[in-house]
Amino acid sequence: MARKRLSMRKIREVLRQKWVRGCSHREVAKSLGMSIGGVSGVVRRAAEADLSWDEVTGLSEEALEERLYAVEPMAGPSRPEPDFAYLHSELKRVGVTLQLLHLEYVEEHPDGYRYSRFCDLYRAWAKKRGLVMRQVHRAGEKLFVDYAGKKPGWVDPGTGEFVPAELFVAVLGASNLTYAEVTTTQQSSDFIESHVHALEFIGGVPGAIVPDQLKTGVRRPCRYEPGIQRTYEDLARHYGTVILPARPRKPRDKAKAEAGVLVAERWILARLRHQTHFSLTSLNQAVGDLCDELNEREMRGYKASRQELFDRLERDALEPLPPEPFVYADWKIARVNIDYHVEVDRHYYSVPFALIHETVEVRMTSRTVEVLHKGQCVAGHRRSYQPGRHTTNPEHMPASHRKHLEWTPSRLISWGRTIGKSTAELVEAILADRPHPEQGYRSCLGILRLAKCYGKERLEAACGRAVAVRARSYRHVDSILKHGLDQMPLFEQAPETPAAPVIHENIRGPEYYDQEGGGDDAGGTDDGEVARNAAGRDGLDVG
Repeated sequence: MARKRLSMRKIREVLRQKWVRGCSHREVAKSLGMSIGGVSGVVRRAAEADLSWDEVTGLSEEALEERLYAVEPMAGPSRPEPDFAYLHSELKRVGVTLQLLHLEYVEEHPDGYRYSRFCDLYRAWAKKRGLVMRQVHRAGEKLFVDYAGKKPGWVDPGTGEFVPAELFVAVLGASNLTYAEVTTTQQSSDFIESHVHALEFIGGVPGAIVPDQLKTGVRRPCRYEPGIQRTYEDLARHYGTVILPARPRKPRDKAKAEAGVLVAERWILARLRHQTHFSLTSLNQAVGDLCDELNEREMRGYKASRQELFDRLERDALEPLPPEPFVYADWKIARVNIDYHVEVDRHYYSVPFALIHETVEVRMTSRTVEVLHKGQCVAGHRRSYQPGRHTTNPEHMPASHRKHLEWTPSRLISWGRTIGKSTAELVEAILADRPHPEQGYRSCLGILRLAKCYGKERLEAACGRAVAVRARSYRHVDSILKHGLDQMPLFEQAPETPAAPVIHENIRGPEYYDQEGGGDDAGGTDDGEVARNAAGRDGLDVG
């Protein structure tokens, strides 16, 4: 096993103590904490390299190391160097390995490097390029997404205030193709919509989407089993991909996104710093133009642009987009009320009546409301934003409720007309007498059903009698029929009063009142009484 090579700093100190201070090998070894043999080896190599102290002080560490530990060049002709940029880009293709690329290299250059040296040279080239070797990004494998730390924005033309916004960035792993757009927030609706736009931009679906564990996409952050937000799961299912959140506080898991955000901040946001936009649409138009320019720009490490690498490597590796884009939806857990309706934003939607008191999931888009029970869709409605109203599907109602739904004032009146004119008049009068017609439905139905017990003729007579006496309820008609009043004349003729006799011993007759002064039996008054009454009125004492 080869010994560990000393650092150039320690070698310089060994030579300084030996050549400048004249210390012995033992003194130098004790001073620097090394063996006497190690000191002897450094001095020997310096002598073989014909070095002096002045030369040592003037050499860099690399040059000094080369002079002391120079390796004799291998005999024979030089071997052809592999095209490392080509190797790096080919490794991004699905199924391509260094072993396969070495076989192709040997077929073209039979006298080339063997496999182990071939791999060492490639790794040394990659290390010098500053590339991270921990992740090998296959074509069409991953799309990395993140938000920029720096916020763009626009000026509100009405108030003149600056409106901050968010910059969403998506980067493909193999080609580095970059998509960027500005949204008002990082909320779920904007987050999902940005994903839809990014997939439409690249024209396909990658094998996985790698986000950060932000709350918008991950409802339960975890290193091992993160909980994906329900709408985000639906998006992945709709496009046939998966969500692979990066580990918390592990930026290398999404290094592509981190680098893409940095590039977007430098090549997009920095170039917008002298521009003023007055709407989100205008700002996104400028961001889109700069993003296209960025993708067309040649990357020095790859000697190709992002767009060229995408066309060559990833376009054909992506899965096709579904016919329809994903529609954003919110989810909530609800319990079916006793009236077989669930509440969404203070509006009520029906479900099959058999699900009363059951717990269901409600999926809400801007246009529709879907109710799911145990994963199965049991109801779907057009979304309404009218608070306090009901949207009811008649098929969700029990049979008795559906019949009640079919009742209308005109239908009840027509039903009453089949029995008779008086019955129709009574039904119409009952409906008109109530504050709301529906309050009279049951009274009318009860009256009409009396025909089954008493027959139409008796019911018509009873209704006629109720109309005449201004009765307005089921109880009145039922009482008329029970007591048989419908079979009696409507109004009984009163008995004729006999005329008073003309002559009677107790009748004085008109002659009695024609007599002047009248008799005592007439109760008349004398002259003295009249005088006393008059004096009383005048206040006189008549004695």
